[in-house]
Amino acid sequence: MGAKIVGVKLGILGLGTVGTGTVQLLQDSAGRHPLLQEIEIYRVGVRSLDKPRGVELSTEVLTTDLESIVNDPAVDIVVEVMGGLEPARSLILKALSNGKHVVTANKAAIARFGAEIFTTANQAGVYVMLEAAVGGGIPVIQPLKQSLSVNRIHTVTGIVNGTTNYILTRMQTEGSNFNDVLADAQRLGYAEADPTADVDGLDAADKIAILASLGFGGRINLQDVYTEGIRQVSKTDIAYAEKLGFVIKLLAIAKRDTPSSPLSVRVHPTLVPQAHPLASINGVYNAILVEGEPIGQVMFFGPGAGAGATASAVTSDILNLIAVLKTNTAVANPLLACGHQEYCEIAPMAELITRFYARFLTNDQPGVIGKLGTCFGNYGVSIESIVQTGFQGELAEIVVVTHDVREGNFRQALAEIRNLSAIESIPSLLRVL
Repeated sequence: MGAKIVGVKLGILGLGTVGTGTVQLLQDSAGRHPLLQEIEIYRVGVRSLDKPRGVELSTEVLTTDLESIVNDPAVDIVVEVMGGLEPARSLILKALSNGKHVVTANKAAIARFGAEIFTTANQAGVYVMLEAAVGGGIPVIQPLKQSLSVNRIHTVTGIVNGTTNYILTRMQTEGSNFNDVLADAQRLGYAEADPTADVDGLDAADKIAILASLGFGGRINLQDVYTEGIRQVSKTDIAYAEKLGFVIKLLAIAKRDTPSSPLSVRVHPTLVPQAHPLASINGVYNAILVEGEPIGQVMFFGPGAGAGATASAVTSDILNLIAVLKTNTAVANPLLACGHQEYCEIAPMAELITRFYARFLTNDQPGVIGKLGTCFGNYGVSIESIVQTGFQGELAEIVVVTHDVREGNFRQALAEIRNLSAIESIPSLLRVL
């Protein structure tokens, strides 16, 4: 018999859905990668000791003193699955400073404090692994860092928030309005009691900031990510989109036209052509489409949340770290470490080139469509289709889809159109993929 390998000791911060899922996976290692059997769940930090748990852990493993875990010299890897900004940030930094590797599912902390966290990790010669931070169980972080890293990436487009995708899917299939579906989603547990982070696009912004930093090799300032949620999307727009051959999705997009041009990074509801691969991603599923040269298009699809999916991502990161600890080299593996210090230049939205969908309510008088056309023409906005769709009370409804246009020019045309006496209002304005 060879000497038994000394176990790799894990300190887990948090035993909620993801923490519990991770412990369950680790305790049931039959048929999984053999390295998992070398893991010892050494300490688990919780808020309260007497809460009923979905997993069996001995009393000496559980503690409410989270500081003690990140300071314990015996702990090799700290797994942060508590969420929130603080104390998560401080505990991650302390663990790294103490020379421990960190696995985290915390997209909010990484998107806001990534610069500080990765700098600390690089100084200490340890790794921060964050596969679970974007797309639940879908492997997308590691492929961007490794398998796809030889490509010149030009676009990363994702449906990365399950709550909003679920709401939009139901609005589409049932013809319901946003508020009704949201209330139902909250009742069913697909949306939080406070749905702000999801429905206003903030969660998706955190995730696209992380994906963009990996895809384009630079840090992203979260304040530069244009963010628009789905509260404004009406069942009327979903119905018109369908007639025009589109579905409406909340997309998170990071795009760079040439290696030297600034990045466009944004989150907003978007009309997606029905034949596009992202058009058919429904319900709480997530998908990330990566386009680059020479690969072409690659799509990652799967469950974006849930105990099992997220535990899979967390545990795969732990597995990577065990392999690192076993090979035990002093020099960091450049494909696992974070290698970029510079911030990406982000283009202002006014410079974005995109297509638009706009819906106008107009007084029913002759020549309105002509006037719209003239105003658009004055600013070089070329129109793909313009349809008078019907009436809302006394008002005629007109829907316009443009060709590719500079957003700043389109906004100037709209400002002029708003002043036309015939225009009552512009109830919706959406970008088109």
